[in-house]
Amino acid sequence: MIRIFDQTYMLGDPVVIAAIAGGGLVFIILALLILSLRAASRSARMAEPLARQLLALGQNVQQLGLGQAQLQGGLQSASDTQANAQVQVIQVVEARLSDLKTQMNDRLADNAARSTRALAEMQERMKDTLHGTSRATATSLTQLQERLAVIDKAQDNITKLSSDVLGLQDILSNKQTRGAFGEIQLNDIVTKALPRDSYEMQSTLSNGKRADCLIHLPNPPGPIVIDSKFPLEAYEALRNANSELEMKEAARAFRASVKVHIKAISERYIIEGETADGALMFLPSEAVYAELHANFPEVVREGFAARVWIVSPTTCMATLNTMRAILKDARMREQAGAIRKELALLHKDVERLVDRVGNLDRHFGQAAKDIADIKISADKAGMRALRLDSFDFAEIAPEDGDDPVALGPKTG
Repeated sequence: MIRIFDQTYMLGDPVVIAAIAGGGLVFIILALLILSLRAASRSARMAEPLARQLLALGQNVQQLGLGQAQLQGGLQSASDTQANAQVQVIQVVEARLSDLKTQMNDRLADNAARSTRALAEMQERMKDTLHGTSRATATSLTQLQERLAVIDKAQDNITKLSSDVLGLQDILSNKQTRGAFGEIQLNDIVTKALPRDSYEMQSTLSNGKRADCLIHLPNPPGPIVIDSKFPLEAYEALRNANSELEMKEAARAFRASVKVHIKAISERYIIEGETADGALMFLPSEAVYAELHANFPEVVREGFAARVWIVSPTTCMATLNTMRAILKDARMREQAGAIRKELALLHKDVERLVDRVGNLDRHFGQAAKDIADIKISADKAGMRALRLDSFDFAEIAPEDGDDPVALGPKTG
């Protein structure tokens, strides 16, 4: 770095290099000039050429000085230009740095605002998510509690059902309680299917036998008995048989048990002249009924021959519905006379109504004629009043059947 006239120049600057080269050249010329002057005394004969050369060299040196001055002026101008350029560059850089700083500040502020909004939105979403999760969790817990309550209730029902099943097993294990169970079930079916006055439970017949249910059907067929039988022991032995021998023995016992019930019903509850010529044996179990009809058809046919029809709860309901239709038809026939009497009275009432309507129609016709006559009289009275109002007596002509009113005394 070189400092000239309060100006600082870098050693690598081309202007500085050119100035150094010129200075070196001047120094060499001056050295040569000194050497030439020293050699002038030794080279007298060469003075003139040397003088000419020196003169030319002086001119060259003078031109070189001028060039150096020009170079110094150019260096000064270049230095000023460079200083101005540096100032402009610094100003431009500062302006750009300021703009860049402003832009950076704006972007940082914008990014900060966006980050704040994003954070707020994220917090809001997290809040909503947490609230939704809380609500969903609360709902799930509520539903879980409700389901647990339902499960507890179902468990209670299962426990109660288990106790009921055990109780039912206890009931069915005893022959008397099993018979009472069948009677209760029969009573429930009959009560739902028939009117209360059409049957009698535990009815005693003329032979002293008591029937579980006596249905009062009209003749024919007449009152019919339904008796409940439940061959459960023979059926369970049939279901629990493990060998062919046990199966045959259980089938024989089941067949015999049902035949005994059929015979008892046929002998006790079919009384000629008192009951119908048949009776119903009620089996309280659909399974026993299905087993009987599926594997023991000969027993069913034997019941038909003895005029004992075997029914289950389902078929008993269908049979009772048919009986209800028969009872309804019989009651309709019983009431046929009363219905015909009521129809005759209704016919007379209709005839009187027709006569009275005719009389009313005649009255309406007479009233319409009277109203028409009144309208004609009113029109005539209106016309007379109009003529009297205009005093146009000369134009008043007597009408047919009308006598004009005299305004003065009559003359001959």
